[in-house]
Amino acid sequence: MKTTETPAPLPAESGAPITKTDTPPPRPPKEKKEGTVLNAFSHGILVLWAFMVVMPLLWAVMTSFKDDRSIFSSPWSLPDTLHFDNWSRAWTEANMSDYFLNTVLVVGGSLIGTLVLGSMAAYVLARFDFPGNRFIYYLFIGGMSFPIMLALVPLFYVVNNMGLLNTIHGLILVYIAYSLPFTVFFLTAFFRTLPTSIAEAAFVDGASHSRTFFQIMLPMAKPGLVSVGIFNFLGQWNQYMLPTVLNTDPDKRVLTQGLVQLAVSQGYKGDWSGLFAGLVMAMLPVLAAYIIFQRQVVQGLTAGALK
Repeated sequence: MKTTETPAPLPAESGAPITKTDTPPPRPPKEKKEGTVLNAFSHGILVLWAFMVVMPLLWAVMTSFKDDRSIFSSPWSLPDTLHFDNWSRAWTEANMSDYFLNTVLVVGGSLIGTLVLGSMAAYVLARFDFPGNRFIYYLFIGGMSFPIMLALVPLFYVVNNMGLLNTIHGLILVYIAYSLPFTVFFLTAFFRTLPTSIAEAAFVDGASHSRTFFQIMLPMAKPGLVSVGIFNFLGQWNQYMLPTVLNTDPDKRVLTQGLVQLAVSQGYKGDWSGLFAGLVMAMLPVLAAYIIFQRQVVQGLTAGALK
């Protein structure tokens, strides 16, 4: 009597469909649950942080369109009518227009000078090996850790002896010196990530070092220049200590000095609506610059960090 035996399963050939027994087991539901909880927690922290940052800005903008009585009687309510005269009063009577113009001149000149000088110094430190290269690089880094408070008194005498006290161009030079260490540190790391083959090809074609830098390497470093330019713009626009010490002329005050003067004078007058209007005027250029260039800032940071 013949018995039938079950044949042994043949090994799966290449290209054969995978059966259900060959598929990997599904992940335990516990890991998925933990990931969902962590994701919800991180998103909650981000929402809370955004609320803490955005709400004071929105409240300041809303208050700038109220009258003084509404500011104290209903501080959290929307304005009944938009009082645009608060802005015109702060712009003309509080001399915010003059302070704004002085700030644009100082920050614009210092920003251009910082980017030009900082990019040239960073390119040389990143691309050329010479005696003292690392010493100069670490000297710039050391300038980042030097407190500005320790340099105010000697800086005042140096600027005064040079005849640059209470001048726009003197303040521009001080801003450039104040911003150069961080600019050189940031752009040196960025220039090191750029490919050297393009610069070598330019040298083979007969281009000089200056032409290679301005026409080839500098356009390639545009993301880094935009990023460090935004950081310098924020720091120079909001600078208060340096102009307070080096710029005591009332006709040449910058915006931060004007806001302090506006807070003192309008506080005594009780014109709180004009004070908030001036505050929003000083805040809008910074917000506009970040909103316009936020993508370039992120690209510059990631491009400088990854090679």
